[in-house]
Amino acid sequence: MKHIVVLISGNGSNLQAIIDACKSKKINDTLSAVFSNKADAFGLERAREAGIPAHALTASQFADRAAFDRELMQEIDAYAPDLVVLAGYMRILSPEFVAHYSGRLINIHPSLLPKYPGLHTHRQALDNGDEEHGTSVHFVTDELDGGPVILQAKVPVFEGDDEEEITARVQHQEHAIYPLVVSWFMDGRLEMRDNAAWLDGKALPPQGHAAEE
Repeated sequence: MKHIVVLISGNGSNLQAIIDACKSKKINDTLSAVFSNKADAFGLERAREAGIPAHALTASQFADRAAFDRELMQEIDAYAPDLVVLAGYMRILSPEFVAHYSGRLINIHPSLLPKYPGLHTHRQALDNGDEEHGTSVHFVTDELDGGPVILQAKVPVFEGDDEEEITARVQHQEHAIYPLVVSWFMDGRLEMRDNAAWLDGKALPPQGHAAEE
């Protein structure tokens, strides 16, 4: 049985989608632990409810970012994870952390990368009058939200939409595609090679896997 560790900062709705996928055997492996950089993150409650070890490490406990990441790596490695999943983890990771989990560290970002890396993606989509928005699952590299894209889901932007409506539409897609990508990785179908995402032995295009029409 392979092991998954999830990192969160907040509500943990993507975490819940992964917990549910493990329960229903859509992911045939174990979600071994959840870590948060915020002790009051509701996602920790979701983990405890599911019987999953839940840990909080806050920045104020450590002298600097390097010390924080060293301790986090040590605690994560106690679970011997095959995959580390960032699910709304809002802390920038050090190059040492990214290198340590290279090829087994994935993130979900609420935009159609490379559009809108960083924060406030829904606001940017609205401000720019985009007719299409979405979400991307990608491998994590040193470049912020810049690692190879694995899978994207698109949503329409309608006239009169506000951020709340777009957020809900995007999250609905996130809850579908993130567990799917986790299952691909855990089943040995997905890997990062030569700074590209590979699925079933084929390099994926820059926008990631596209379902055949």
